[in-house]
Amino acid sequence: MDVFILTVTITCCAVALISLWKLSNCVWFTPKKLEKILRQQGFKGNSYKLFYGDFKEIAVISKEAMSKPMEFSNDITPRALPIYHQTSKDYGENSFVWLGPRPAVNITDPEMLREIMLKNYVFQKPTGNPISKMVTQGVASYEEDKWAKHRKLINPAFHVDKLKRMVPSFYLSCDDMLRKWDEIVGNEGGCEVDVWPYLQTMTSDVISRTAFGSSYEEGGKIFELIKEQAKLFIQATQSLYIPGWRFVPTKFNRRMKEIVTEMESLVHGIINRRMKATESSTDDLLGLLLESNSKEMKLNGDESGMSIEEVIGECKLFYFAGQETTSALLVWTMILLSKHEDWQVRARDEVQQIFGRGKPDYQELNHLKIVNMILHEALRVYPPGAMLNRCTHKEARIGKICIPAWVQLKLPVLAVHHNTRLWGEDAASFKPERFGEGVSKATQGRLMYFPFGWGPRICLGQNFAMLEAKMALVMILQRYSFKLSSSYTHAPHSVITLQPQHGAHLILTKL
Repeated sequence: MDVFILTVTITCCAVALISLWKLSNCVWFTPKKLEKILRQQGFKGNSYKLFYGDFKEIAVISKEAMSKPMEFSNDITPRALPIYHQTSKDYGENSFVWLGPRPAVNITDPEMLREIMLKNYVFQKPTGNPISKMVTQGVASYEEDKWAKHRKLINPAFHVDKLKRMVPSFYLSCDDMLRKWDEIVGNEGGCEVDVWPYLQTMTSDVISRTAFGSSYEEGGKIFELIKEQAKLFIQATQSLYIPGWRFVPTKFNRRMKEIVTEMESLVHGIINRRMKATESSTDDLLGLLLESNSKEMKLNGDESGMSIEEVIGECKLFYFAGQETTSALLVWTMILLSKHEDWQVRARDEVQQIFGRGKPDYQELNHLKIVNMILHEALRVYPPGAMLNRCTHKEARIGKICIPAWVQLKLPVLAVHHNTRLWGEDAASFKPERFGEGVSKATQGRLMYFPFGWGPRICLGQNFAMLEAKMALVMILQRYSFKLSSSYTHAPHSVITLQPQHGAHLILTKL
């Protein structure tokens, strides 16, 4: 018995020592080793602080940035990317910040960005906080073979011929929004309207129609749940992640799980009704996705296709990414055109010349030049996704730099778009003429403009978003002129996408 007790005691001590060593290695020895390697290669940042890293400073800086608005300026990096701004201000562009025990390196060099984006099997999306999986799954979060499979299955839904079919849905949703504005504004004089919630509703309605073939009333609940979930997710990313904490039944965790369950139930219901229908529609994204999935499974077996759960994940991604990106692009475009009324006049003149008061169609939308320049410049100055993230699972090289495993890479889209070395001293100025001869000419072949990402993982919905934005902007310009209200408060902030924290109060005047 004594021998047994001694054996158990020794075993327990050994297990405890091994666990203690693993913990120590994770929260101290590995971070300090990574810090040494990064500093040797010219990267600078705060010294590592046990367990928390820079989280306390991050919380303070983020809270301070959000606490007050700013004077109207397009130089929004200090408010929209406060952590990056402070780190680069203190340590230069080659800097890093501690996300707990994990370092995150800022990358802004166009050649390094190009290499990272091209090597998508090497530099992958961070797994990070498991809570992020509750917000969006689908092709945007998958890697390697699973990503390749989903990308192949989803691609047909975004083919140009399929997008043409969705133009009537864009028109109907935008017309609904404009009729609401008509009721508010009336026929005389100008009227102040916060256009931001209307643009969100309109783009949500577009997704409801084009993704699910339903109206906003059916998709509205999904949209409200997504908005709530995005806000909770931002809260989660600003605090230290503790493994397993998501299983503790806190009020926050319970609500996140409730949202996931309710949203998946709603999407599941839409899919089930579609699959039981006697005639399946292929005029919307869900129908196209189910058709593509079915063909693939018939050709190469069930394992080559997506499960119902994976289809649900893609539908949630359609809804989230499609609504968020386009509404953000449109609201900043309207704000910029309110500030730069000369460009608003030029855009309206082009619209009247091509469309008059008539209904825009697909071919004519592609003939727009001024509107296209304005949208590209709005995406440059106010990119919907202000920051992209990648990580390394094993040691990797970028040019002459060696990035150790377990390091996160921060690709600050907004900072690159505003970089004076790349765009000139007027980088923060709104100058659509930059894109007068197209994106390639404006960037001179360098990777300095990537509002939808770049490389193999460039956003699948890029053409969808741009076509929807063109349709909406054309219809708005046909029926309204607009300028900033005296009550407009300039406060760009990132809630997944770059949004106006206090809305977009404009004076609308009916034409």
